[in-house]
Amino acid sequence: MHVRFDHRTVIVTGAAHGFGRSIALSFARLGARVVGCDVLRGELDETARLAKEQGTPLDARLLDVSVREAVRAMVAETLAATGRIDVLVNDAGGVMGQVGRPIEEIAEADWRAIFAVNLDGAFYCSQAVAPAMKAARWGRIVNISSGAGLGISLTGIQAYASAKAGQIGLTRQLAHELGPWGITVNNIAPGFVRSNPTTERQWQSYGEDGQRRLVENIALKRLGTPDDIANGVMFFASEQAGWITGQVLSIDGGR
Repeated sequence: MHVRFDHRTVIVTGAAHGFGRSIALSFARLGARVVGCDVLRGELDETARLAKEQGTPLDARLLDVSVREAVRAMVAETLAATGRIDVLVNDAGGVMGQVGRPIEEIAEADWRAIFAVNLDGAFYCSQAVAPAMKAARWGRIVNISSGAGLGISLTGIQAYASAKAGQIGLTRQLAHELGPWGITVNNIAPGFVRSNPTTERQWQSYGEDGQRRLVENIALKRLGTPDDIANGVMFFASEQAGWITGQVLSIDGGR
């Protein structure tokens, strides 16, 4: 299967590291004009440097996806510069530095902070790009959720599991709403991947025995990589996936 994205404009949120960086670099290598967004300036600049190093520069934009007007402004600027938005990848998310605690200890602000980035952000970005995709009668939206959205959070963070489950529900709803315009909306639910400082701390917290048990419970007996997740995104965004929508693909090595 030969996949290219020449002449396509792609927005990737959460592009500063981990999955988002791998996704942004993959699209750039395959010919897309990529707008990589994040709140982490230093790491986002590193993504841009890596893109330039591989000969496929990308446009790095500071963006807080939980701020609706900032999302709208970024989309408007992208449309003014390129005239089109073909693909949106909603990767921005995470646990916002939180750890698992009993439900009675969760402050309202902590609950809402995780929803703001993981679910509100996906909604705001999808809402902002929908008019351009409708006008073109073509589009791809790919949301990056988590195995926690299909089951439970390994860290015990209630808001994270709930927000990722909500994102999967949003995926299915938007697939039906936007389908008449030729826009597909799909979701990837990654398994555990050591892809950023948060997952690295989580991995270290398991100790040798816990790490061994986690790997033994994976059918392929290895942890995944950010590129494993990016490969799934490339498929969902491709022409070959034109009759696939509203789906959740677990990329987890087999559970």
